[in-house]
Amino acid sequence: MCILTFLKPGFSPDLDALRGGAIANPHGHGYAIITGDTITVGRGMDPEAVITEFASVRTQYPEGPALFHSRLATHGVRSVENCHPFVVGGDVRTVLAHNGILPDVVHPSPGDPRSDTRIAAEDLLPRRPFGSLDSWAGRERLERWLDTDKMVLLTVDPTYKHAAYIFNERRGHWDQGSWYSNNSYLHPLWAAEGDWGFCEECGEYNDNQVGPHCSVCGHCADCWRPFPKCVCPPLEGEERYADLFDLEPA
Repeated sequence: MCILTFLKPGFSPDLDALRGGAIANPHGHGYAIITGDTITVGRGMDPEAVITEFASVRTQYPEGPALFHSRLATHGVRSVENCHPFVVGGDVRTVLAHNGILPDVVHPSPGDPRSDTRIAAEDLLPRRPFGSLDSWAGRERLERWLDTDKMVLLTVDPTYKHAAYIFNERRGHWDQGSWYSNNSYLHPLWAAEGDWGFCEECGEYNDNQVGPHCSVCGHCADCWRPFPKCVCPPLEGEERYADLFDLEPA
């Protein structure tokens, strides 16, 4: 699932929301803030330490766009090196963070400890496979490739027209000056107690889930495919999932 938060210039972070997202997504945390002509980045496995550092830097530099990310690991080892955000193509002027599971082309091969997002940032995106991200065509190509995933890019590279980009913005939501990629920050106590918890895709809480499919969006927690691309047969008692999406139970 992960949770990706973007802050508009001039807005302070909701620290309770960041803590809630960190509880639901506990496998590493990181932030980036545009601080004048540079980007300040911090990462760590201790959520409170990273959130405290982020809040401190944000107080000093309130006028730049910023992002915060908490990870729920799917590919790659659980390490500081795999905490978002990632430098794009080795150029520290541009970083990105991502929420979701990227296509197979950037999944790590055996023995590669990197996450899918890290591979995309280091190996794929520097080749500009989608064209210019400042063009409508390039943006649409990237968003189609992302499918239901979301991505935020921050840059101080003058070759970009803007300092901040949210891809698939419509799949998240705004709360005042912050954009959240899903709702997993809203119910931290339920997540910590080990209930069925939150859908990895839409972030909604499932309090009466049967089988691996989210009762809200249909995302499958077993094969990690979004509705309707699941390759798993529904379990006994899961007819309400099929009914919800007007499908014939297998």
